[in-house]
Amino acid sequence: MNADVVIVGAGPAGIFTALELLRRGTPKKIVMMTGDSERTAKAIAKKVGVDEYYAEVLPEDKANFVEKEKVEGRKVIMIGDGINDSPALSAADVGIAISEGAEIAREIADITVAADDLAEILVLRMLSNRLMKRIHKNYRFIVTFNAGLILLGVGGILQPTTSALLHNTSTLYIGLKSMGNLLDEPV
Repeated sequence: MNADVVIVGAGPAGIFTALELLRRGTPKKIVMMTGDSERTAKAIAKKVGVDEYYAEVLPEDKANFVEKEKVEGRKVIMIGDGINDSPALSAADVGIAISEGAEIAREIADITVAADDLAEILVLRMLSNRLMKRIHKNYRFIVTFNAGLILLGVGGILQPTTSALLHNTSTLYIGLKSMGNLLDEPV
């Protein structure tokens, strides 16, 4: 979940912990966009420490903001829970909805977080990073191992049946090893 801009369209519930944890991540800018009044938005923005906030925002304003950020070459993650967040969730590079949010937001979003706590987004990010690390490690192993089998076969050192057996065994090994729990892996 490497993004230049994270936009939070959800209300104040749960955003405090998530924003604090997100700050340790990679976003260059965290923006809060809400339909709430200026006074309410200002108080929440000050409390949670977002980089920018916009109050009394209409759904099309959120979507236009996302599009503007994307035109400027930024990757955008939109986090929302309501009907008014749906256009922006759809426009963002990654749309994240909260399971307790509006059904249309959950349908449009790329990801729906099952918990009502936005801090779960950080668990999702950690799982994503570990999964990509596992995929790259497996890819490197398979390419190296199969290249070795091909060279040994071309050199006449391995019979085709032995090479096929070793190839299939390595595929099974990687498949079984990949079924391990990502949460148990060291950071």
